[in-house]
Amino acid sequence: MRDAPKADAAPVNQLAISGNACGPAALLASFRCGNEAWQRAATSLTGATDKEQLGQWIRRHGLLPSETLKGRKRWTSAGINVEDLVAATNEMTRPLYLPAVTQDDLFLRSGEQPQALLRRTHQRLEKSLSKGVPPVLSLRRFVLRGGKWVPLQGHFVTITSVPRKTGRGETSFGFTYLDPWGGKRGQGEFRLPSQPVLASPGQPSPCLEVLVPAANIAKKDVRPGEITVVVPTAVIGRW
Repeated sequence: MRDAPKADAAPVNQLAISGNACGPAALLASFRCGNEAWQRAATSLTGATDKEQLGQWIRRHGLLPSETLKGRKRWTSAGINVEDLVAATNEMTRPLYLPAVTQDDLFLRSGEQPQALLRRTHQRLEKSLSKGVPPVLSLRRFVLRGGKWVPLQGHFVTITSVPRKTGRGETSFGFTYLDPWGGKRGQGEFRLPSQPVLASPGQPSPCLEVLVPAANIAKKDVRPGEITVVVPTAVIGRW
């Protein structure tokens, strides 16, 4: 496995400050689990508790104007989006002379095959871990409701290990992660969907599916009998 440099670092509990602080919490967990240079970002936040460090990050970087949403702050009651989390991260780490992070959307590109998307996803995660920056993964739960795929809650987690390589023809790979909802460690699996996801019946899925049975992502909003999946939508890291 390709492990985070300090994979045994303490998880970050977003509930110490707010139920919508998964973005800042997943980022702080990445700092803690990263290489020595990346850990300097964590220690630059004064405070001895998750609540103190998250509060400081939100005041400094989360309450500035959004990069993408006119008239809104980066961090709101709805949380923070990927673009704003990338901008805030680089704004924070630039004075520490740390390399910039970037993002990649985890949906099929023009001409890309599903197995190529799985390989690209693995490569992004493995490369970032190898560079000492545990990647932050954006997830979203969808349900098939009234014949349409409806997005529910989004959530950020921190990837702490993936296989160093995936074999030719493989349709899945496992990973470990830190879940900021309660500050827990978990295991999951990326895989090619076994049925159409975010697509009409008979059409190819434009995305992967993630199995994270221990993650509490909008489970209460799923109605009995509904088909539901968790989709990896984007990743933040270095590659």
